[in-house]
Amino acid sequence: MAKRSARQKARELQYHEPATVHPLFPHERGGWSPHDHDQNSRDRKYVKNVRAMSPTQQRLMDAINERSVVVALGPAGTGKTYLAIAKAVEALEAGRASRIVLSRPAVEAGESLGFLPGALEEKLAPYLRPLYDALTERLGTKRLKALVAEGTIEIAPVAYMRGRTLNDCFIVIDEAQNCTYGQLKMLLTRLGWRSTMVLTGDPDQTDLLTGMSGLGDIAERLERVPEIAVVRLGDADIVRHPLVAGMLTVL
Repeated sequence: MAKRSARQKARELQYHEPATVHPLFPHERGGWSPHDHDQNSRDRKYVKNVRAMSPTQQRLMDAINERSVVVALGPAGTGKTYLAIAKAVEALEAGRASRIVLSRPAVEAGESLGFLPGALEEKLAPYLRPLYDALTERLGTKRLKALVAEGTIEIAPVAYMRGRTLNDCFIVIDEAQNCTYGQLKMLLTRLGWRSTMVLTGDPDQTDLLTGMSGLGDIAERLERVPEIAVVRLGDADIVRHPLVAGMLTVL
């Protein structure tokens, strides 16, 4: 009996002993870290409350809290889409919105929709994938599927938004630089009562022909409306791999 008790205690001690995990690029060996140039590692695990990584990101989050229409402009990796979707999920959880509506233009970047297999929904799936990825990180796959199935979360291409009035919604228009002026005007006028709309995009990275994107013009015009916030993020706000900021300065 005594031997069995000793073995049991030994197993419990072994179970609770933390495993030793060696970092891939340990700083003590002078290795390289992909997190940032000054080697200050950022915690990238899931957090319930998203926090800003720069003053401009904080201004964007404050603007979403205070305004009904927000335009977020900035280069790739500045967290525009992620922050907008995180705020949408937060509003849904807090009861400030009854639905989330996400829209994205289905614009080819050198390829054609016709060469993708399947029906229309299957052809559109790759274009809407970034929105699903951000939602999955915030909600989890199982809960996201349930909310989409019951219509609480709707993800649709821009073409499906015409003629609608979106009341009591949190609306995110992603990749708005791939919308024409007319499309953005149509989307903005979908705004209904008790709703928040966030447009995100990078006017310098459009897949449309030169002069067709309406995001830059729309942003300049909306800056004249005091009740609308236009937040411009820059290279200093990039939270992806630090090489993204470096590449954007030369590309």
